[in-house]
This record gives sequence, structure tokens and C-alpha cells, in this order.
Amino acid sequence: MSEPAWWQRGAIYQIYPRSFADSNGDGIGDLKGITGRLDHLASLQVEGIWLSPIFTSPMADFGYDVADYCDVDPVFGTLADLDELVAESHARGIKVILDWVPNHSSDQHPWFLESRSSKDNPKRDWYVWRDEPNDWMSVFTACGPAWTLDPTTGQYYLHSFMPQQPDLNWDNPEVEAAMHDVIRFWMDRGVDGLRLDAIAKIAKDPLLRDHVGAHRRHDEDWESIHERLRGIRRVVDEYEDRMIVGEVALDDLHRVVAYLEYGDQLHMAHNFVFIDQEWDADSYSTSIDDFERLAEDHAWPAWFLANHDNPRPRSRFDHDGLGAERARAILVMLYALKGTPFIYQGEELGLPDAPIPPDRVVDVDGRDPERAPIPWTPDAPGHGFTTADQAWLPFVDEAAALNAATQDQDPASTLNLTRALAALRLTGEQRMVDLGPGIVAFTRADTYLVAINFTSHELALAATGTLVLSSDPARTEASASLAPSEALILRLGVR
Repeated sequence: MSEPAWWQRGAIYQIYPRSFADSNGDGIGDLKGITGRLDHLASLQVEGIWLSPIFTSPMADFGYDVADYCDVDPVFGTLADLDELVAESHARGIKVILDWVPNHSSDQHPWFLESRSSKDNPKRDWYVWRDEPNDWMSVFTACGPAWTLDPTTGQYYLHSFMPQQPDLNWDNPEVEAAMHDVIRFWMDRGVDGLRLDAIAKIAKDPLLRDHVGAHRRHDEDWESIHERLRGIRRVVDEYEDRMIVGEVALDDLHRVVAYLEYGDQLHMAHNFVFIDQEWDADSYSTSIDDFERLAEDHAWPAWFLANHDNPRPRSRFDHDGLGAERARAILVMLYALKGTPFIYQGEELGLPDAPIPPDRVVDVDGRDPERAPIPWTPDAPGHGFTTADQAWLPFVDEAAALNAATQDQDPASTLNLTRALAALRLTGEQRMVDLGPGIVAFTRADTYLVAINFTSHELALAATGTLVLSSDPARTEASASLAPSEALILRLGVR
């Protein structure tokens, strides 16, 4: 059996750079701040870090509106700072993944400034223009229709997200070639992988037909996506030991798996069918089993229940006051499943969403609460994140207790649970097990049993073995029951 690839060996940790660590006291996280906290990540034994966009940007969507794909925005630092981060990460055995935004640029990108200057400009067809809009809508509800009239030429341009984020036209081979060159730029600098933002959007119906009356969406996931992914993969495969993971935000698991088939498209796809489940054991068991069945041996799973766009699990699943317990149980589940766990910064601390006063709201789509800065120390006001009087967003209410320094000293903390899970890292085949209503259970290599109680009450556990680890810090040995919202790992066959 061949050795697993680096992205199959352990967790990948998502960093939202604005909120991770601020090195220069301006209240906003930056690349030098990340470099200064790499020992924290090494203690979690992460295989790689994924950075949300650090490219030059007007920050209308906080970096997902790119004005220069081949430079670092000054708010985060310089190319030299990124080179230093890559080198220091590699020295600790940590890979670096950048968040690449292929579907759209900023409206301040030189390409778009040329495109909108006249209908005859050579870059006019680098973006999507139309005399009259169709019925497509922006992903961001607050932005309404996905078309904006440009007064200079009297045509509408397409933006799947904000008006400041015009969609690139991937039907134009010049656009595809230019974006391939962007990949080479970063691979040449030693970057180990890319996370492909909103990747389904780069393949649209070239006829731009309306959604109304159609049996499928026309603004994403067109069949041309697969050849475009193969083109991207061919570029990545020019380099040794590199990886691409896609944000495949589709609600059809068959389509998600199609982005992974044949080994010449994505290496991994973020599974939004999984993250979109409500807190229900049957739903999660089915979702896990369905991916395993559809993927067979040709697709490697990527599991996540948090990122910069979604409420934190501790808050999202706190409907009966057990959010903290469920956040810990989720970590056990993610690390124990066959596949790669993607951990969003602060999950290892069990952070909830932060309350955002109306006068501190900055995001158009309501995602500020999960983007609150990381508290590193109990010391207010900056909690070790910044020396500024005020960070760019407020901290969580419990920062004085949930910060990394305090948790480091507490053997029962979520931080130390995460470290224990990373050190354990189960391997081997996975098989779902029926242990009754309210429990998600599976074995790994027929040696370990993982059981997660999805209910708010104690449940009988019809299994015996030696306790390896539990999300409940009070548990010291195996028993015949699971505590409310507890997840545990047993070594089977022995007591």
C-alpha cells in the first residue's frame, strides 16, 4: 500500500488572516502575526494551513474581491512576509494553502477597468456582459440581482456575489490561460496548494438562459466544469506534491463526488451536504454513509462543520444549552472520520460566535460573528491578538476564559482535547454501526469504535472496550452509557 499524501495524513487548519494575529498594532491580523503563532499550530500537529485571501484587494468582500492575483495586500504585509511564512511553516512540517478566487475579480482589477472602458476593448470579453439582465440573483441576498448596469457602455455585467466582484468569463481561453499563470506564480514561490473558492461558478450556461422553467441552475456547475478542473489540475501537476481542494457548494452529493472522479480533477472537495445538516444523528449517519458509498475508492473525503462563512458549531447547535459539549463532540467526530478534517481557527478553543453591536457590523452577508479575532491571552482589551485599543471586530464574550494561554494550562480544555485527537489520528477502513436512535457510530480498522450522542440526554451504549478518549473531560473509563452530547472512542475487544 502506498504512503498517504500529506493532505491525507492530518488536519488542515483554516486561518482567516484578518482575525488570527496582529503583529503591527493596527487591529487587523497579518502575515507576520501568523508566523509568530506557528508554534501553536505545530502543537496541533496540523498538516497544512489554508489562508483566506491575502491578495491585493479594496476589501469590499474582505479579500474575495481581488485587484491583483500576484501580490499581497499591504494590510497583510508583503510578498517577502509571505515567503517568510512559507519558509517558517515548512521548517515545522506545515504546508501552506492559499485561497484562490477564480470566478471573479475586483471591479478595481486592471482587467475589469479595461473591460468596462469600451465595447471594443480587447479585454471586453474577459468578463460577462449583456444588453439585458436575465433572472440570475446574487449569492448575497442583500445584493439582489446578479447584474449591474455600467453607464459607460450601457450594458450589464454579471456578478455572482457583490457588484464590486464582476465574474470572469471562463469561456474565453485567454482568461483560462491567465488564471493558469496565476497558479504557476504561487507554485513557483513554494505554495503547497490552493483552495478554489466558489469553483462551481466558473462553468455557466454560455447562453445565459433564465432559471425560470429550467430543470437545473444555469449560473453554475455546467458540464464544462470538469474539463476546466482538469486544466487546472494539469497545471498543478506540473509541480511535485501539490494539492487543490474545492469549495463545491452544491446540495447534490452526486455532483460533489463528480468533481473528484478519475483522479484528474480536485484532490478534495468541501462537502456542503454535510455542513448543511441539522443536528440529527440519522442525518449525519446518512450523509457520512452516502459519501462513502458514492466515493468508493476514488475520492478522498474532506470533512468540516465550520468556516469563515458559517456560524460556529458551539453557537449554531446550542439550541438546548449544550453548545459547548457539542463543539467538543464535533471535534472528535471530524478527527475520527476517514478523510481530512478541516478545522477553522478557534474551533480548537471551542469559541462561540461573537455578538456584534450594530455599529460594528462590517460584512454585507452577516458573517462577522464567526470572524471575530482569536483571543490568545486573558489580557483585555487586545487579548494578545493586538496592541491596538480596538480590534477590527469585537472578541467573543468569554475571551478571558476561552483564550489559548488559559486553555493551554487546563488539561480538560478543548485545546488539549484537540491536541490529543491530533496525536491519535485513526487510520484504516471505516464502517458505520447501528447503536440505536440518537447515536452516530462507526468503526475504524475494526479496532476502534467511535460513538457520538446527538441527544441532550444519556443514552445506553451497547459496546464494550477500553476508553481511548472522550469529549467529556469527566469520563475516565468506559461505561454502558453515553453522556448528553458526548463523543468517545473505544478500543474494541478489551476492557
